[in-house]
Amino acid sequence: MLKIKTFADYQNEYKKSVENPEAFWEEKASHFSWRKKWDKVLNWNFKDYDVQWFISGKLNITENCIDRHLPTKGNDTAFIWESNFEDKPNRIITYQQLHDEACRLANVLKSFGVQKGDRVCIYLPMIPEAVFAMLACARIGA
Repeated sequence: MLKIKTFADYQNEYKKSVENPEAFWEEKASHFSWRKKWDKVLNWNFKDYDVQWFISGKLNITENCIDRHLPTKGNDTAFIWESNFEDKPNRIITYQQLHDEACRLANVLKSFGVQKGDRVCIYLPMIPEAVFAMLACARIGA
C-alpha cells in the first residue's frame, strides 16, 4: 500500500492521478479483495454528469476491512475503544472479535428480515457495538 512520507511524495501521487486516472486507480484498487474484478476502471461523461467506477466489479467492504486480516492478524488489535465512563473499562477489539461480532449481528438482522438494499437506522452512543452494527449492515448490503 501507498505510504506518503513527504509533500514531494504527495505531489508525485497527485500528478499520476491526474495524468492517468485509470492506471492510478487500477493500481490502488488492486490492493483490495474483489469478488469479481472490474471490466473497466472508469467510465466518465461529464456532459451528462455520469461517472462510473470499476464497472461490473463486485466487492464487500467488510471483507476488506476485516476478513482479509484474519489469517495473519486475527489476534491483532483492530481498534481500541476508550471509555468516557469511570465504571466502564477501555476495550481492545481484535480483528477476530470484530469479525465474530459483526457476523453475529448480521445474522440477527437477517433473522429479522433485513436484506440487501434495506436502510437501517443505528442509534447508539460511540461504543464498540456501534462499529459492529455498522459493519453488520455493510456485510449484508443494507
